[in-house]
Amino acid sequence: MVAPRLEIDLDKIYHNAHELVTRLAEHRISVTGITKASLGSVEIANAFLQAGVTGLGDSRIENIKPLRLAGNHVLFSDVPMTLIRSPMLSQVAQVVRFTDISCNTEIEVIKQLSFEAQKQNRIHQILLMVELGDLREGIMPDDLIDVVGEVIGLPHIFLKGIGANLACRCGVVPDATNMALLSDLTAQIESVFNLTLDVVSGGNSANLRWALSADSRIGRINNLRLGEAILLGRETLRRQPIDGLSTDAIKLVAEVIESKVKPSLPTGDIAQTAFGDAQPVSDRGLVRQAILAIGIQDIDPCGMQTPTGINVLGASSDHLIIESSENKLFVGEELAFELDYCALVRAMTSPFVSKIYSSRQGVPPAYAFGKMRSQTLI
Repeated sequence: MVAPRLEIDLDKIYHNAHELVTRLAEHRISVTGITKASLGSVEIANAFLQAGVTGLGDSRIENIKPLRLAGNHVLFSDVPMTLIRSPMLSQVAQVVRFTDISCNTEIEVIKQLSFEAQKQNRIHQILLMVELGDLREGIMPDDLIDVVGEVIGLPHIFLKGIGANLACRCGVVPDATNMALLSDLTAQIESVFNLTLDVVSGGNSANLRWALSADSRIGRINNLRLGEAILLGRETLRRQPIDGLSTDAIKLVAEVIESKVKPSLPTGDIAQTAFGDAQPVSDRGLVRQAILAIGIQDIDPCGMQTPTGINVLGASSDHLIIESSENKLFVGEELAFELDYCALVRAMTSPFVSKIYSSRQGVPPAYAFGKMRSQTLI
């Protein structure tokens, strides 16, 4: 079989998504399935939808467009599509055409969306993102009322709700305090403008510990945007496994192209490597070293969970150097790794890593109604 490859178990992804959808529904919270880590995979989006997510979201219009054009199947023609990164002015026409909702922080962008929506005779829905301390995107809370006042007066624009994003830039934890603030801001908007916000999107996979806690006060939060927790089965604050979820739904498989006994200490003067300063190493004598046909162009070596007895020593663009502390590895042998989020995103993005999908439990195959972009095994 082709290598390197990602082996993607759609049954496990479906299971993870269904479990989280079910658990959050008990707290009256819906799930928007985020496809950005999967590069807008039609197959994974289909598994999300079959599991009960109420919509799909992605940070890039380039991923949303093929989902919208994946065929005439009702799942993709009717499902709400959300652009979760603030639109670029250069892409507002595509945003209005291919998405139903976009997350926004800049009134200039929303005015352009309004203008484009008029041209296309469409209503475009807006989620205003609020800054709650992580210092990525968001309108400052004190400015929110003024922004809402401008937005609700724009033609062909509908204020769908507000949202927030935490733990992505600075690692700020979603908790009772910042989630209560989001609820309070919702109530304030509704009172000032005599309207009802349909969606209050509290955040991403980092919100799960707060949302699923027995003593959490959910308030007005009624939506989370989940991707990593579904794909990797882990919460994202400490990267611990989520009880009852599969952490091995996606595996990277790479092939050995060299296997030799070599010194553990390099010889000669040391300068910079291909990717910066050399990392210090200790002299451990001779070691069993092997090279896999994959590199930093395709993967984050720090984000690979190695099999027992295997350690990652380093990497260059196209080579991953590992050490086997137990058995000799043979040329042509394959090794499988679980991945963290960074490694998954890079592998999914690489055109040199094949994506192999499998399903044994009857998740309806997306390729039946969408053009396949990779090999699928059923």
